[in-house]
Amino acid sequence: MKKAITAWFVAALLLAGGGAANAGSDLDQTIADLQHRWAVANYQTPDDRKEDAFAALAKRAHEATLAFPGHAEPLIWEGIILGTYAGVKGGLGALGLVSDAKARLEAAAAIDPNALNGSVYTSLGSLYYQVPGWPLSFGDDDRARAYLKKALAINPDGIDPNYFYGDFLLENGDYEAAAKAFEKALKAPARPDRPLADKGRRAEARAKIEIARAHIE
Repeated sequence: MKKAITAWFVAALLLAGGGAANAGSDLDQTIADLQHRWAVANYQTPDDRKEDAFAALAKRAHEATLAFPGHAEPLIWEGIILGTYAGVKGGLGALGLVSDAKARLEAAAAIDPNALNGSVYTSLGSLYYQVPGWPLSFGDDDRARAYLKKALAINPDGIDPNYFYGDFLLENGDYEAAAKAFEKALKAPARPDRPLADKGRRAEARAKIEIARAHIE
């Protein structure tokens, strides 16, 4: 596959037995658990075990989507996890996974495009620039740029939208703009509830900014 799919985010479901009064707290806990387990799978799981880890997490993420119908957040995470799984799996066998990821993210956008600080747009933009274009898949740099700019409009100082916009610019040879985006990602406010994810993303941003600077000098 010409373009690799970046590994992202992961899931774990709390199948709560509470009624409607507990739905909000149950959903929040589920999302927090997804975020943490993604970071562990993505940044702390050995490469030879990642595919199995993300395959299992994809199943649990789908259970979360079914447990909280009508909510954008589980759909976003299921889409992210499927994209992660595709990136780990690689090859033509990943194309079905990225199509499913896109479908989940589009469904989330139809419910609440601003959920999770616009993460649906960051995720869709990332898919569009990292997957192959026609006839293999739906990759499209123009649509990627549009989605990533929407993400930045919602969350201009966030680490993820700035990182992925920088990565998009780097892949397209705009090295000076890419370096600026990575610099902004590195200056993003810390997320107290996501220290492992922040640590991993900052390490990725530092590595990519060196690549961008090497092309500028």
